[in-house]
Amino acid sequence: MEFELEYNSERPLMIIPEYGRHIQKLVNHCVALEDKEERNIMAKAIVDVMGNLQPHLRDVPDFKHKLWDQLFIMSSFDLDADSPYDKPSKEELQEKPESLPYPKSASRYRYYGNNIQEMIDVALSWEEGEKREALVYTIANHMKKCYLNWNKDTVDDIIIFNHLFELSDSKIDLRDSEEVLSESRNLLKKRTSQQGKSNTKNHRTPRTSNSNNSNNSNNSSNNNNRKK
Repeated sequence: MEFELEYNSERPLMIIPEYGRHIQKLVNHCVALEDKEERNIMAKAIVDVMGNLQPHLRDVPDFKHKLWDQLFIMSSFDLDADSPYDKPSKEELQEKPESLPYPKSASRYRYYGNNIQEMIDVALSWEEGEKREALVYTIANHMKKCYLNWNKDTVDDIIIFNHLFELSDSKIDLRDSEEVLSESRNLLKKRTSQQGKSNTKNHRTPRTSNSNNSNNSNNSSNNNNRKK
């Protein structure tokens, strides 16, 4: 007695392996049917079976639409059946999505953040004057604060001015300026004081418990005196 064994290596590849080989065979049989009415009936039956095999997809919007699209994909777009939805095309499936631009940081000085670059761009859009000069020095002081948050040490103003000159594409030059930025110790004091306030808020003990304990003790002493 001879058996005709069918090995997986000799079988054709399944287009959507999640549904198994039996569904793929049903789809191939549906494509081979000559009568269109029979194809329509069998196609609807296959879609129902596919829905039973994937019950977790029933909560997904357009659940039936996706099943019909998968049916046409499994038939290699050769199935001629009436679908309640638009039949997908092979070109749409093979179409590559548009490439998304990779997000780029403002500069190699990441500790300043992207907001600094936006502030610099705003300052460059302003006309020359006192307002722009005030904004530029505000940006420089904020850059110094950001630098201290990253380095936690003193920093010379010339370093901040050089970084500002580089981030502004050589359009803001304070390297020869006589103005002095806020001292590092003052910026560090502000940061430590803010941290201290937040810690004290988090570690405050409620006073209601002490008052309740004192009231309870007074009530108990009064009750003892009455008994006596």
